[in-house]
Amino acid sequence: MRIVHVGLGNFFRAHQAWYTSVAPDAGEWPIAAFTGRSPGAAAALNAQHGRYTLLVRGPEHDEAEIIGAVHTAYASNDHQAWRDHLASPGTAVVSLTVTEAGYLRGADGGLDESRAAADVSAWLRGDPVQTVPGRLMAGLAERRLSGAGPIAIVPCDNLPANGEAAARVLLDFTTLAEPALVPWIRDNVSFVTSMVDRITPRTTDEDVRAAVTLTGFDDAVPVVTEPFTEWVLSGVFPSGRPRWEAGGARFVSDITPHEQRKLLLLNGGHSLLAYAGSARGHETVADAVADPECRAWLAQWWDEAARYVPLPPAEIAAYREALLTRFGNRRIRHTLAQIAADGSQKVPIRVLPVLRGEVAAGRIPPGAVRIVAAWIDHLRGVGAPVADAGAAPFRERAGDVRDVLSLLAPDLAGDEVLVGAVEKATLAA
Repeated sequence: MRIVHVGLGNFFRAHQAWYTSVAPDAGEWPIAAFTGRSPGAAAALNAQHGRYTLLVRGPEHDEAEIIGAVHTAYASNDHQAWRDHLASPGTAVVSLTVTEAGYLRGADGGLDESRAAADVSAWLRGDPVQTVPGRLMAGLAERRLSGAGPIAIVPCDNLPANGEAAARVLLDFTTLAEPALVPWIRDNVSFVTSMVDRITPRTTDEDVRAAVTLTGFDDAVPVVTEPFTEWVLSGVFPSGRPRWEAGGARFVSDITPHEQRKLLLLNGGHSLLAYAGSARGHETVADAVADPECRAWLAQWWDEAARYVPLPPAEIAAYREALLTRFGNRRIRHTLAQIAADGSQKVPIRVLPVLRGEVAAGRIPPGAVRIVAAWIDHLRGVGAPVADAGAAPFRERAGDVRDVLSLLAPDLAGDEVLVGAVEKATLAA
């Protein structure tokens, strides 16, 4: 059997590829990995026969292992290879790490048709498609023609109910481009929801030298990650899967508590530090969490967010303590600029559930307000640079808090007390 993966980045290689590599049946599950954007990653990895160093960076020392789970890497524009792999009955799983922005979701969670229009037109003309929903549809169209049977799609991005989210944008795209394929997808494709967690910063030249020193393997593309890792999945694999549980992956019937814990506490905390911490001049998570002011803001946000995590208080408290340890690991250089990217996709998922819940309860939450205000300051040029394909309409309105809220959360933009609180919290106040 085979796994096909989209998004050949560091996180995938530190997480899903690692879980596959430690599975006792790993040899039966080679991974064909396609880049999400840049073709360079595929060329570099193929030059090493798919092998790379995973540098696990603890607070005191590094441990290194050579990972060989990726059999072949392909550029995103290798459309023939993509069609061939999806058409093969040996392909049982398609996994994705394409960031929140890659799903082309609109404000209602469905496909943003304006962003998908060019790809729909390309398909109707018979030209190659480029977007994630388009590529999935094209591959599944080939699979239907070949009679290759059922398949599981496993999104591994920080979206709530990411299996359902992927299904919705795929079916929306297919309805526009190839409506006859919709019933086949409904009958033959399983969408597995997953929660993934492993802090994985960008690799530096110093990391490359460290990896070579530890292993003797002349590796141009090592990956640095933290010791902690977690993967929780919920769904059906109709054609089988590797024994990922050997590496600690868990399979559950209800993923929501785990998902909320991670999205609100870890990811929401990261966004707070990315915007408010970078505004204070910090460059990394470890720098920001060492700042008493940022640490107090983090605790305040976690107190608010914890109300929306359906887990026992003792478990939440233990998770918070573990996060402080992970965030404070100075040997992991996780830059705030990296986390700040694509805020227009991240803030609605990581912050708005808490903000809406608190406002509905008659409270104005200072922690959630601070994140939104710091993000607006970020759009105005404060702190980390803006790197966000969806930021343009927000930046155009960034001078007016109410205008930004009307785009971000129209249901909240009329709340005068909330608007005033966000305005007061911005640095421009």
